[in-house]
Formats: sequence, C-alpha cells, structure tokens
Amino acid sequence: MGVYLNPGNKGFQEILQSEYVDKTGLIALVNRTVGTTGKLICISRPRRFGKSYAAKMLCAYYDSSCDSRELFDDMEIAGAQDYLTHLNQYHVIHLDVTGFISEATRMDIPLSKVPNMIADEVYRDLTETYPELDGKGLTEALTGCVEKTGKEFVFIIDEWDALIREAKGDTAVQKKYLSLLREWFKNSNFTPKVVAAAYMTGILPIKKDGSQSAISDFREVTILDPGRFVEYTGFTESDVRSLCGKYGMDFGEVRQWYDGYDFPGYGAVYNPYSVMCAMQEQKCRPYWRRTSAAESLMTYINMDFEGLQETISRLISGEEIEVDTELFENDFETFKSRDDVLTLLIHLGYLTWHEEDGTAHIPNEEVRMEFRKLLKGTNANPKWVKLLGRSGKLLEDTIAGNGPEVAKAIEEIRETQYAPTFYNDEQALRYVIKFAYIAAIDQYLKVEELPSGRGIADVVYLPKRRSMLPALVVELKWNKSSEGAIRQIKERNYPAVLQDYEGEIVLAGIGYDAKKKSHSCVIERI
Repeated sequence: MGVYLNPGNKGFQEILQSEYVDKTGLIALVNRTVGTTGKLICISRPRRFGKSYAAKMLCAYYDSSCDSRELFDDMEIAGAQDYLTHLNQYHVIHLDVTGFISEATRMDIPLSKVPNMIADEVYRDLTETYPELDGKGLTEALTGCVEKTGKEFVFIIDEWDALIREAKGDTAVQKKYLSLLREWFKNSNFTPKVVAAAYMTGILPIKKDGSQSAISDFREVTILDPGRFVEYTGFTESDVRSLCGKYGMDFGEVRQWYDGYDFPGYGAVYNPYSVMCAMQEQKCRPYWRRTSAAESLMTYINMDFEGLQETISRLISGEEIEVDTELFENDFETFKSRDDVLTLLIHLGYLTWHEEDGTAHIPNEEVRMEFRKLLKGTNANPKWVKLLGRSGKLLEDTIAGNGPEVAKAIEEIRETQYAPTFYNDEQALRYVIKFAYIAAIDQYLKVEELPSGRGIADVVYLPKRRSMLPALVVELKWNKSSEGAIRQIKERNYPAVLQDYEGEIVLAGIGYDAKKKSHSCVIERI
C-alpha cells in the first residue's frame, strides 16, 4: 500500500469503529458510471457534510491492494447486483488536496508549486511499486501500469477545490492546477484508457471558464441540485430519528438545530457532523461553527452588493429571499452581484435553497447563531446597531404593555432601509413585524403560524430556557383593528397551545390601516 496509490481500507475501518450511518448505497451510484461516458463525478457540499468519509469508503471498496469484503458484506451495497463485480478490482489514487497545501505552507513553498507536488507524489508512489515504470512521464507511467496489470484507475480526490479557494485571485496558480486535472480527465489519449472512474468532492462546483465548467466532462452534483445523490448528501430524517432513538435525544429539538437543506420530493437533509456531536455530547448546541466554515462570513456581507446587508437583515428576521444562482462563477473572488454572494452562502451551508420557488433562507438554529454574531460583532454595521436598539426598545415596550409606543416603533422600523416599506397584504405586514422584533432572536424561539385548536397564531415567541421573560403571542390584522386581533386570539384560544408553558403570556394585537397608513397596537397580559 502507498500513501496516494492504493492506500488500502484502514481509513474506512477506523470510521466503522465509531458510530457509522450506512451510506454505502453511494457506491452503487458510482458503480453505474464505471467505464461509461458519465464516469467523472464532482460532488460539492458544505464542510462537515461527510465528504471525507465518502472518499475513504470508496477507497476501501475499489482498492485492489486489500480485501474489503468483510467491511461491506453487512452494508447496503452488498445487496447491489454488481457488488462483487467492482469490489477491490482497481488501482486507486486518493488525494486530499488540503494536505498538499498544508505541507506547502509549512515549508514556505509557493502555492504555484502544489500542482507539481501532487503529480510528483503520485509518480513516486507509482514507481516505487512498479520500478520498471521509472523514467517515463506521469501519464505515460499510469498508462503503462494499466497495460502491465490489466487494472484501470479510480481517482478519488477530496477537497479538490481547496487550491482554487486558497489561490483566489491568482489565476496563474488556478490555471496550472486545472491543467493537471485536464491532463487526467480531459485527455483523449489518456482518460478512456486509464480512468475507470473519478470521484471529486469539494465545497464549490468546478470553477467556470467563461460560461462553461473548466473541466467540462465532469458531471456536477451540487448542493443546489444533488439529484440521485440527495440521500448521500447528509443525514436523512430517518437517519436522524434513528440516532435520536438510540441516544435518547429529542428529535424535535435536533431538527430545530440541525435541519439544513430541504429537497423537493425528498425532504430534509441534516449536517452529519453536528448531529453526531449532539448525540455524543447529549446536548444541542452549535458545533459546525467551530469548524472554520470557509472564509469569514462578514467578509462577504460587508461587500454590500445591491443592498446585501439589507437582505441579510431580512434573512435573519426569518424571510425567504429570491436568489438567481445561475451566474455564480464557482469561486471566492468573482462577485458581480448580490445573488453571487448569496449563492456562495448556499454552497457554504449558511443558507438553504428551494429550487422550486428560487428562494433561500437561514436553515436552522445552529446557522442562525452564526448570523446573530453579525448583529453584535465589533465590525457590525452602524445601521444594524441602530436597528437593534430600536428593536430592543420595541420588545421592552411590548412586554411593558405600551401599545402606542409599539405602534410608533413599528412605524419607525418600517421606514428604515432594512424593512419592506410597501404593504400590499397581510404577508407583507408579517415580514415587517418579524423584522421589527429582530432583537428577540437571542432570548426567544420564534414559531410562525403555531396551530391551536381553532386556528393559527401569526407569530409566537417562546422564551428560551431559564428566561424570566413572558411568552409573546402576536396576531396581525390587515385593514382591521388591533382590538379585533386581540379578540381573535381569545376566541381561537391560542394561549391554550402554551398550556405546558409556566409563565406569563403577552397578547399583542397589531393592525394596519391602509387608508390612514398607520399602525395600531393593543396589548393584554394573562
């Protein structure tokens, strides 16, 4: 076994020694591509979504230098018709590009040298195993290996885009690296003869060269549209329910914290790293943000393309935002619009994407906490600071029962650049109200349209554990009185939904008169 050539199955063995959720069905999808024109696959998803686990699993399965049947016989893949056809039948080249970058950084080697470092290490491993191939070029040596052994290569490249990200702005380094990949995967004299399959993973899709992918023969499976690979993008809801049962964790709480992406016709996909940390620690809290999740979030927000900071404020308050993802160039430096930055945040895992309606929103409590830091950090936008001050005063007045001041504060916040300024229906009013109460996000859990026995409350704010604050039930009325909103709360018995809550409840009825263009607010306490 070598380091990069035929590394064996030890990496997957170690994974199986811990809690492992069976994702070996991914192998069956890759097997379908082996030896076909679709054999080149690039998977992109956020950090800590199991990319390295998948790479080690594939190494163990395809590597001809080891016998991995014992590892897979009890797994999902063992039920596939071609399970034994491909098991341990290929040479494997496994590269983790971040390792090369770390070595170059430690040794003060320029990033421009990394592509040659990769090629040299693969060549060294190959010629140490097959000395007779020494003296040839890399692609010639790889071709000779196939001719000598009768076995083609499966390339498994983890964090393929790490060099693109690290060398952002340095097009010379990027082109040199992409040239190496083209030499392997877009070479009519090499790729058909040597490459049985290639599986690359990264945070970003393949960088675009103009309007096309820089390595155009790859099939790209992105977080925007994972297709058949959706089940292997992260933990499914059934995975998480099973883990919660095994570890005695509350599924509802875990879902609130870690439910990440939602795909049409399939459902929720969760962050595997955070879910497993919560199981092991027996506590839901932010684990993913400790992992240096790509570049600084504030760096992108401060670009403020086309009112991006306003958009982020609306996202934090709970809105869904329309995003055009088509023009993003799959890198960290070519930003031409607000949509480019938002698309990057989707790829990084900060936002979840709904393809059907073309919208994005903040997915869960864990990520929401990361955004909250934007509002409080030392580099926070002064306008945000002023907004938070107004919102904090609004919250205080609501709890104190000062209806006229609440109505006045909502009017002032509506007039800021950050809030939707034009009402056309009750939904627009809802957006402004959620935005106005943005200061509550640290102290309350917001629940929209909480069902009761006879209706749905518009917005309910439940105080977090150990809080001495009262719960808030907010009912909105468009062109109707705020008194009517309070009456509706009582008639539909909304507070009954909070019967397990021990504490006071503030009922806030907020109305908007479209003719007078004014808000009103009536508050009662029970």
